[in-house]
Amino acid sequence: MTYDVQLDAALGRLHDEGRYRVFIDIERKKGNFPHATWHKPDGTERPVTIWCGNDYLGMGQHPTVLAAMHEAIDATGAGSGGTRNISGTTVYHKALEAELADLHRKEAALLFTSAYIANDATLSTLPKLFPGLIIYSDALNHASMIEGVRRNGGQKRIFRHNDVEHLRALMAADDPKAPKVIAFESVYSMDGDFGPIEAICDLADEFDALTYIDEVHAVGMYGPRGAGVAERDGLMGRIDIINATLAKAYGVMGGYIASSAKMVDAIRSYAPGFIFTTSLAPALAAGAAASVRHLKTDQALRDAQQTQAKILKTRLKGLGLPIIDHGSHIVPVIVGDPVHTKKLSDMLLEDFGIYVQPINFPTVPRGTERLRFTPSPVHGPNEMDKLVRALDELWSHCALNRAELSA
Repeated sequence: MTYDVQLDAALGRLHDEGRYRVFIDIERKKGNFPHATWHKPDGTERPVTIWCGNDYLGMGQHPTVLAAMHEAIDATGAGSGGTRNISGTTVYHKALEAELADLHRKEAALLFTSAYIANDATLSTLPKLFPGLIIYSDALNHASMIEGVRRNGGQKRIFRHNDVEHLRALMAADDPKAPKVIAFESVYSMDGDFGPIEAICDLADEFDALTYIDEVHAVGMYGPRGAGVAERDGLMGRIDIINATLAKAYGVMGGYIASSAKMVDAIRSYAPGFIFTTSLAPALAAGAAASVRHLKTDQALRDAQQTQAKILKTRLKGLGLPIIDHGSHIVPVIVGDPVHTKKLSDMLLEDFGIYVQPINFPTVPRGTERLRFTPSPVHGPNEMDKLVRALDELWSHCALNRAELSA
């Protein structure tokens, strides 16, 4: 076998299509986010402003979070020392799970090393618990949900994105006695649109199905205590399983599900992705718990983030840039070509010290390649002005389309 030749061909295809991904080596500055240092390939350094991070609220730099992590590492050391079943369950893990269960008003929560693993492990385990299960999955669900559904050995149905009537038709065509679960998201991160939570819950009631929602891009951000869009809309009690992350708005690391005590116990007992994985470091669990606890009461921080997103979208619309605006905190600017998207990203970094990663296929469909901005409360007026001016200049320089997209 000519393994190297085949590897060269596979990588070459990515280069030819303009979607080869390059890692930017950056060093965040404690207490100075969103500013960071870019360590360039030539060995030099340059200050940059991060505009594409998922630390939406700057909690990764929050003194309360850092203090909790320092306290935990001083008390326990670095790692957890094992899987949750074998010495890896500490007081920090249990405290975090209690905090998360309280956040979502559920009986229990289960901590994973990431929300990807939480989705994959849970969705792939459900058919073991409910033989004959049919999973109805939104076409634009995250890769972790797709992977969990794909390899669970059960039946699956893919409904068109946010198309409740298509979902209804699929459910009506199946055996009414078969166990069912509808898997969808609250905020779809690439376009920033919201899932039709209430309509899906109504269908779940009608067809006796479970509901599984991914609130990864919403926890900490929406709702009076930051529990997500389902909490904001008064629908959290109608969701059977909530998946979310601790690595975005909460600024740390890890993922989880929140559900009934029986559901959590069953996933804990049957999911290989949980059973055979070393648990999070205690310091991470401590920091995440502190972040969740803080954001249950810090509505001002959530409001500030939403205000920043609205300001940026308003200013970009005023320039006629092709943004998508569904009213969420996500600010996608469509370029529509992978090569141009990468070139814009490179020019913003090299010429303006602005770091925003290009988003290309397969993360988004071909022809919708984009720059995805995530403004935060710690992006000040100067950073905002610099970004808007840079985009205006580059859009003119590259003679790109300025026709605004409809939401």
